[in-house]
This record gives sequence, structure tokens and C-alpha cells, in this order.
Amino acid sequence: MLKISKAKKEAMDRLSTENGLIEALAIDQRGALKKMIGAFGEEATDEQISDFKKLVSAELTPFASSILLDPEYGLTGAKARATDAGLLLAYEKTGYDASTPGRLPDLLEDWSVRRLKDQGADAIKFLLYYDVDESAEINHLKHVFTERLGSECFGEDIPFYLELVSYDAGITDASSEEYAKVKAHKVIEMMKEFSKPQYKVDVLKVEVPVNMNYVEGFAEDGTNIVYSREEALGYFKEQSDATHLPFIFLSAGVSAELFQETLEFAKEAGSTFNGVLCGRATWKNGVQPFVEAGEEAASSWLLSEGRANIESLNEVVNRTASSWHDKVEVGE
Repeated sequence: MLKISKAKKEAMDRLSTENGLIEALAIDQRGALKKMIGAFGEEATDEQISDFKKLVSAELTPFASSILLDPEYGLTGAKARATDAGLLLAYEKTGYDASTPGRLPDLLEDWSVRRLKDQGADAIKFLLYYDVDESAEINHLKHVFTERLGSECFGEDIPFYLELVSYDAGITDASSEEYAKVKAHKVIEMMKEFSKPQYKVDVLKVEVPVNMNYVEGFAEDGTNIVYSREEALGYFKEQSDATHLPFIFLSAGVSAELFQETLEFAKEAGSTFNGVLCGRATWKNGVQPFVEAGEEAASSWLLSEGRANIESLNEVVNRTASSWHDKVEVGE
């Protein structure tokens, strides 16, 4: 059971449905969104990135419990969100320095938890790349960094959402069969690590423990099966049992259909996940009309297909997720 302050509980309520489910929309992408926009025209401008985030926020937050944005390009989007939608703000720099081993984390230099809170954030989100099998020296730095960040959020009495993305320092392709064979170990063990009290995490945002493209019954023809159906179900249950904290799934860029099927699978396994923070699966196909035909065309897409994506996902979340209210106790 996680003990939190009354202020944190109220903030987490603003980010969730009345029933304690997190049905959040994520558009804190920066480098990735720049590439997506650039793929349909010239190099993306800062104004284009900001305008697209604002459009997504305005059109889709009426159907989400909250939205995750970044303070670099997303503050106009934060102001454009629906009045009853909560706000998460990202605190990490986008990407990582590939020339330095370890994918070490870094904060936005001109922001602090206090300043993000002053912008209306109900919670702080931080993305950490983590390989449980990397050198003790590198992982020690990540542990200390996360302790420092958790303490900063604790000091400002604001929820700390830690997004964990696994990797293997020796495997370059995270979508490969080779990585699929070790993914469950990576995801489950890092969840155990960052559920420890010294990190002061309130909600974990995590990957599903297997690559569904290698699961029996999900794998496409010609794809080697890495996990039987029963093995995959077991990993989902083991992941859920690995933490006492509320946790939510990230979509990791998969299709809306596969993500929804994965949530059904997690429910079947007995996972007590508490919702989703879904990004590209909801809005990515709106980038092309935005670039090629303008805001009106993008708005039309968002209000038709984009809305359908998020509402169908919400329906699945309502049926499959568990309330985080059952994992939290309000302290003095």
C-alpha cells in the first residue's frame, strides 16, 4: 500500500476518472514528433510542433482524464486542454546522448519541479532508460539521480510519475527476437527496483513485459514465437505482482488495435494495472493532414478518427483496468 498526502491524492484524482482509472493522453514527444512532421514536408519548425500539440490537446482532452505535455513546446497545449482534464508535465530532456554509454538521464536545465507546478502541473513525469544488467557504476548513477528527483517532488508535495523504458546495452534492436527473449526479465526487475521507498515514486509508467508480436496467437505468419500464450500470461501476472505501486501502461508506438488487445490480455492474466498513458497510437495519423492540409483538416481527423481511437481505448480500459484507489492510503 502506498501512503500519500492529501494534496497528492487530490492531484492524482484530477488526473484520473472518478473510479480511479488513468485514461491519459501523451504528447510530450519532441524529437520524435519533429521527425514525424518532417517526414511529410520540410524540417519541422518549433511553431509547428507547438501548434500540433495545442490542437491535439484542445480536440482530444474532452475525452481523456488527463494529458502529458512538455514545457518546451506544450505549454500552449496545456492552456488549451479541457477544464476537467488533469496535467502532467515532463521534466526530462528529450532523447539521450548515444555517444556516451548508459543512456544517462538529464533534466531540463531551465525548469524545476516548483516551476512546473507553477505552470499548473498536477504531477511530474520523468523518463528513465534502464538496463538491470548494465554495470553497477552506471545503474548507481541512475539510482542516485532518481532518489534526488523523488525527493524534489516529495518536497513540493506533487505526484511523481516515473516512466521506465528497458533496454539491453548489448542489443541494438529492441524490437528484435533477441531482445524479446530477455524483455520480461528486464521489465519486471526494473519495476521491483524502482518500487523501493527511497525513490518516492507514486505511479510507474511501464512497458508491457513481453513483445506481443512474438506471442503465440499474436505473432504474424513467419515470425518466430518466443512466448507461448501461457508463458506470456504468466509474465503479465508476475509484472503486476512485482510492485505495490499504482502502474499504468505506455503504448510504445504500437497500433491502437494491438494496444487494446494487449490490455485485454493483461486483464486475462490477472494484472492489476491502473490505466494507460497512450500517445502515438491515438494521434499519429493526424500528423499528415496537419502538415499537408492545415489545422482544419487535422482538427477534422482528430475529432473523427482520433476521438474514436481514444474512446474505444477508454472503453477497454474501463473494462480491464483496476482502480488505483485500492493501492493508496492517505497519510497524515
